[in-house]
Amino acid sequence: MRCKTKSSKPTDMRFITTILLCLIFLSVSAQKVVDKIVGVVNDKIILLSDIESQYLQYTQEYGSNAPANLKCELLDQAMTQKLLLAQSILDSVVIADEDVDNELDKRIRYFSNMTGGIEKLEEYYGKSIVEIKDEFRTEIRDQMQASREQQNIIGDANVNPSEVKKYFSDIPADSLPYYDAEVQIGQIIFIPQVTPEMKQFAIDKIKELSNRANKGEDFATLASLYSEDPASIDKGGELGFVNRGDLDPNFEGAAFSLKVPGQISDVVESSFGYHIIQLIERRGERINVRHILITPKTTTFDLTKAQLRADTVYQNLIAGKISFSDAVNNFSEDAENKNNGGMLVNNKSGNTFFTIPDLGDYDKSLVFTIANLKAGQFSKPEVFRDNSGKMMYRIVYMKTESVAHKGNMKDDYDKFQSAALSQKQTDIFTEWVKEKIARSFTFIDPQFSDCDSMLKWKQTAQKP
Repeated sequence: MRCKTKSSKPTDMRFITTILLCLIFLSVSAQKVVDKIVGVVNDKIILLSDIESQYLQYTQEYGSNAPANLKCELLDQAMTQKLLLAQSILDSVVIADEDVDNELDKRIRYFSNMTGGIEKLEEYYGKSIVEIKDEFRTEIRDQMQASREQQNIIGDANVNPSEVKKYFSDIPADSLPYYDAEVQIGQIIFIPQVTPEMKQFAIDKIKELSNRANKGEDFATLASLYSEDPASIDKGGELGFVNRGDLDPNFEGAAFSLKVPGQISDVVESSFGYHIIQLIERRGERINVRHILITPKTTTFDLTKAQLRADTVYQNLIAGKISFSDAVNNFSEDAENKNNGGMLVNNKSGNTFFTIPDLGDYDKSLVFTIANLKAGQFSKPEVFRDNSGKMMYRIVYMKTESVAHKGNMKDDYDKFQSAALSQKQTDIFTEWVKEKIARSFTFIDPQFSDCDSMLKWKQTAQKP
């Protein structure tokens, strides 16, 4: 996900997850400035170099698209974070070390992609990845702690139908949003079950290849001849350098446990099948390995049994004997599908609404599947391939469909409910910030005194 921001209210609910979370890692890229304190919240200070470095990184990435008042936003958000951090300490908010490490890994991947790879990032800093993580660990923890406190402040907010109606009625008629035609799509997935015999056949085969490799046969040659990973078979099973967190967890754990180039792992089971892994090279938190994959096979009979299960559920759905949500909970055989209540989530918007082009980007075959469906209808069970190429069956559900239209309460209640909730959360947080400032010592440098977003911070004395 790219880190973007827009000019918005000083206490925009996105502040913790936008500028501050995205810009920290390239702070050393700031041009040399005569440093000074430009903001104070109680005993916490913000330096001009902090603001300038974040501003420079943003403009390097987005150029002329940077908001005119971006430096003001950066200072406002940095000072708001100081308020949140102080309150989080009082509220005993604790961030687990594992969560901090995961966030650091995510940032490292993001910024290594920006700079052209891990080696470039290390060259940029003149430090190893381990040293870079150590340098930023405290600041990342502070940001995550402030973010957690912010969520605690707004977490219980909700809106009732009358509040949604008022929110909608307060929007001028000529300012109502215009929505493209959209659909909401659900799925119930039926996965062919691998028989114990076929699973054992795959285990026996990978063990045989493991024995041959450990007796001295060339691993890359064996991978080229026998591996069932189409992406690496032409490269002797080599994956190329990958970062920690990029791979299947079981595969990754085994791969990163290898210490010596040429070392071969025990047999590893992943979501793709069974592997043996050979270490080629490790560079800090990056690793290059080759592997051999053997995938347990499903037979035509297994696929037919999945179809029969799907047919039974389909007949119950169209007869009204079971609801879609109950069918998902009771019969879907895909964990992620079940966790989402069967509904597809649009990665672009984060909600369950798709325009037809967005649905095509998600899965082109679904566009054809829903072509003859109306809202509330189900497709007959159809065979499809998931992202790993496995064949399975699904029933597709057209929950809602709309034509292009101006926003209204009948068709777009969920959208206005979400917008009303977001506004209420912003109002709650704005009031919280106002109350905390009134009981805090704050200072802003005169160069920021004309910023609209900084007016609330203009205080000069400690208050009880």
